[in-house]
Amino acid sequence: MTALAQLGSGTPATGSPPPARPGRHRLLPYLLLLPGAAWLVLFFVVPLAQLAAASLYDPTGSLSTGYVLTWAFGNYPEALQAYAPQFARSFGYAGAALVLALLLGYPLAYAIAQKAGRWKNLLLVCVVAPMFTSFLVRTLAWKTILSDNGVLVGLLRDVHLLGPDGRLLATPVAVVLGLTYNFLPFLVLPLYASLERLDHRLLEAAGDLYAGPLHAFRTVTLPLSMPGLIAGTLLFFIPATGDYINAELLGTPNEYMIGNVIDSAFLVRLDYPQGAALSFLLMAAILAVVFVYLRRAGTEDVL
Repeated sequence: MTALAQLGSGTPATGSPPPARPGRHRLLPYLLLLPGAAWLVLFFVVPLAQLAAASLYDPTGSLSTGYVLTWAFGNYPEALQAYAPQFARSFGYAGAALVLALLLGYPLAYAIAQKAGRWKNLLLVCVVAPMFTSFLVRTLAWKTILSDNGVLVGLLRDVHLLGPDGRLLATPVAVVLGLTYNFLPFLVLPLYASLERLDHRLLEAAGDLYAGPLHAFRTVTLPLSMPGLIAGTLLFFIPATGDYINAELLGTPNEYMIGNVIDSAFLVRLDYPQGAALSFLLMAAILAVVFVYLRRAGTEDVL
């Protein structure tokens, strides 16, 4: 009776735990975010700030004489003017590889999600399995596949798709094929995740309303797969634009992308201001493309 009386009067019963302090609950989410935020600040924000400072160094400096921060904003237009072809080539190769990856990856993701049945897990492993191998080793394997004495080139010559002296290696085709192969899983997996949740009853309803297969795909399947399609294209296009391994191993200096120029500026020519300026220009260009793409596609489709 005493406990009931205390509850009725609004006073806590003897021996009950004290109420939690509201302040602790408000701080807990921020405390949980602290390790991740500290990691991002230490390994992303600080290096980015250092790179921004390096892009404004006096371009006449060097490692031997030292660099001085002179706020040389002229490094940006000079770098862009000097390497505009490599910028255009990077976006052109990445765009061509993205189109090819969509032609290959969308049917593959749809087949795995909707038609594979008990083989679904095995096919997913086959898609992911190349990622277990080094990026460099995979690209070197394509160098062997596309070599002038390889089976593929010999077959294309036999069917007269290549001339007697035709080749694939050291051409833009080889670079695009390498980009497509190396980054294809980044496109297939988000697409699979969207298509796997597709409700078959919607397709049956479209058929009941006399929609043909193509019309049902355009009005039902494609819109419902847009979240995976948008995420996959971004995951594919962004790293493909900044890649330099494929152009280095499968192409020639005529096929070099902006990543090759940045690599050379930092590690060969030791021109840190130009390399940093090119890095920021590449980031700005990619962010602009992504912003326009999301505005056209609708950011709600990514969530």
